[in-house]
Amino acid sequence: MANLNLREIHDTLISVAHEAGRMMISANPTDIDQGTKLNSADIVTETDQAVEALVSSRLSKAYPTFAFVGEETYKPGIQITAAPTFIVDPIDGTTNFVHGFPHACISLGLAVDRTPAVGVVYNPWLDTLYSAIRGQGAFITVGAKWGLEGGKGRKTKLPIAKNPAPLAGLDKSLVSIEWGSQRDGVNYEVKTEVFKKLCATKESGGAMVHSLRSMGSAALNLCAVAAGQLDVYWEGGCWAWDVCAGWCILSEAGGLMASGNPGSWEPELDSRKYLAVRGAPSGQKEIIEEFWRVVGEGRMEYEH
Repeated sequence: MANLNLREIHDTLISVAHEAGRMMISANPTDIDQGTKLNSADIVTETDQAVEALVSSRLSKAYPTFAFVGEETYKPGIQITAAPTFIVDPIDGTTNFVHGFPHACISLGLAVDRTPAVGVVYNPWLDTLYSAIRGQGAFITVGAKWGLEGGKGRKTKLPIAKNPAPLAGLDKSLVSIEWGSQRDGVNYEVKTEVFKKLCATKESGGAMVHSLRSMGSAALNLCAVAAGQLDVYWEGGCWAWDVCAGWCILSEAGGLMASGNPGSWEPELDSRKYLAVRGAPSGQKEIIEEFWRVVGEGRMEYEH
């Protein structure tokens, strides 16, 4: 880590994200070829594949000794090692993308020692960039390509609130969840039971959260938690490329990442089960434990 110029890598990732963003917004989702992987809800498009090819080309040229793990070129059995590794989702939120819903992004992470070290997440439709370097804070930059602030964009340190409120419990929280593409089996049953409990009244044994949100992108969910716009994000089934960049941004904004299954405070990068909470002066561990009690005896199990 000491020999890596993380600032240079960060700036390179931002440049690549902007280039990829232009490719993404120039694509017409109604005219591009698309297919499916797991089922009809697990969509891949030719733009996903083209963006990943662009990113891989740019990064392998700039950092030829680094490993690369991307969603569209991943093969079962590929392992994330301790070596510097770019972990990339070319379009996180592909379902949003194909429907023309402007909440998708490119997620570019660098992991070192299997820990997120640099994160860049960019939504080109809203010209919103989230970025972080381990130990150097997290930021949101809006409107750089629109010409705000002389083309530098409006840059704000995360979380957005200068004095974030304490986390006072799930019944005071806005919680993000995702349905995912697996729509049957034990994992689906665990998820739907937890969703129901989160929304139910205290009198009926529920948590009575303010509401649930689904942004359709793990990276954007994590960035919204980092920004303090969401209090909690619970997820099972996504992959390292969905969370690596956002995890770095979350951590640098003072947030915590625990396991989506009760009991583990230090989930592995590729564990596929995550529980993120925003930065706060108090209440982070308490709300994680409260969420785990909602999960109860249920356990999500995903291969990785």
